[in-house]
Amino acid sequence: MAERVLEGWAARDGVAVEVSSAGTSAEESGNPIDPRAARVLAQAGYRTAGHRAHRITAEEIRSADIVVAMEELHRDRMLRLVPDAHNIVLLTDYVPGAQPGSGVPDPWYGGAEGFRRTLEVVEAAMPGLLDAVRHRVAGATIRRSAT
Repeated sequence: MAERVLEGWAARDGVAVEVSSAGTSAEESGNPIDPRAARVLAQAGYRTAGHRAHRITAEEIRSADIVVAMEELHRDRMLRLVPDAHNIVLLTDYVPGAQPGSGVPDPWYGGAEGFRRTLEVVEAAMPGLLDAVRHRVAGATIRRSAT
């Protein structure tokens, strides 16, 4: 979800970024976007087509300007791939008032309401994340990681 939200906000604000999405496990590899997530994203006006899950690689981490993890577990897994990575942040680092180290709510085992809540958290992070992108680089490459 975060990939599509960031893509939409960046386009709206005229921020040139390359955004991709990857998981930290292979269990969803090859799958399209979850239908529940697609419904919530579409209702909010975001693009849903063309997603295929894949596992993040060390090269993707190294080549990105910013790698956005959804929770500490994901950040830890990526640091095992690239121990010296200094470009990995938590999405909630950009959510005003979020507890440091907190993660984005995982809606996987619930219904549409969980996906709507996740969307709210993701959208709350966008102003801060886009500011970080603007300050780091022009034409940044951002990786978003989950699962």
